[in-house]
Amino acid sequence: MTSGARATVASKPAAFFDRDGVLNVDRDYVHRVDQLEWIEGAAEAIKLLNDAGYLVIVVTNQSGVARGLYDEAAIGILHAHMQAYLAAHGARIDAFYYCPHHPQGKVERFAINCACRKPGTGMLEQAAADWSIDRAYSFMIGDKDIDLAAATAFNIRGAKFNAATDSLPALIRRMIGSG
Repeated sequence: MTSGARATVASKPAAFFDRDGVLNVDRDYVHRVDQLEWIEGAAEAIKLLNDAGYLVIVVTNQSGVARGLYDEAAIGILHAHMQAYLAAHGARIDAFYYCPHHPQGKVERFAINCACRKPGTGMLEQAAADWSIDRAYSFMIGDKDIDLAAATAFNIRGAKFNAATDSLPALIRRMIGSG
């Protein structure tokens, strides 16, 4: 080992979340703070993961950018607001990744097929490049089949969440083996 070599960072398990329909109520193209309504128990679920040593990472398709409904700055503002809310509840999301693309978008530079749009694994792959993730203990929670397909393709467990019938904290406890 040379004197300039980096120390090995221990890997951590990651809990990947779809955003709309899992952490917040899906109201078609949520991009403003006044549209945000949290799923009951979302902050508690995230805090459970924080306390258990999991990275909490959001991976969300945001085709509204490609469709010209809002810009990337709106996503940043909303995610900062989400972080502030979570901080007030003793919780945090470690990273947000979003895909602004859609092949039928109206904004030319975003109107593409890409590897980051779920069910593609591009956002998950980027997270793995940015963070030291232990895939053996990692999982993804989503409300759509494309979320589970992305989890399978990324070789992690996936769980489908239905806000009308499921408790997010209870699902998290099952996923991490603490309840």
